[in-house]
Amino acid sequence: MENTMNTQKYEITDIQHPQFPQCRRVRRLSDGMLGGYIENTHNLSQKGDCFVYDNAVVSGKAWVLGGAKVSGNARVSGNALVSGNAWVFGGARVSNNALVSGKAWVSGKSWVFDGALVCGNAFVSGKAWVFGGARVSGNALVYGTAVVCGNDRVFGDAIVAE
Repeated sequence: MENTMNTQKYEITDIQHPQFPQCRRVRRLSDGMLGGYIENTHNLSQKGDCFVYDNAVVSGKAWVLGGAKVSGNARVSGNALVSGNAWVFGGARVSNNALVSGKAWVSGKSWVFDGALVCGNAFVSGKAWVFGGARVSGNALVYGTAVVCGNDRVFGDAIVAE
């Protein structure tokens, strides 16, 4: 039987988040670095290079896996998935069944939610919203106060700004 102690890359500390007391700070075991906050071990995979940094929070049934990163003051919640080499940072929010994958970046005060997908090398930033099943993929850039929703598809080298 495999020793699971050797396969763990982080532990959950007793340090609570000031606004989300159900979430506790993680500590990377390889170097002792304190990371961000998770609600439970379901939120952050023990496999791959994924990690939660800074004051970022991953809670509820949200999951971070692969080589994905969540940092800054970002929040990931509500069945959202951040995977691949995606990065959610700044004050960005990903929630409600949203998926951020590939090498996609979600930053600033942007929000990806309600079944939306951001993947490939796509970049969502500023105060942009992507929601309602909308898709942003390829090398697309969505920024400013742009809103991408419902059946909207932004792909290739498209740029959407407002």
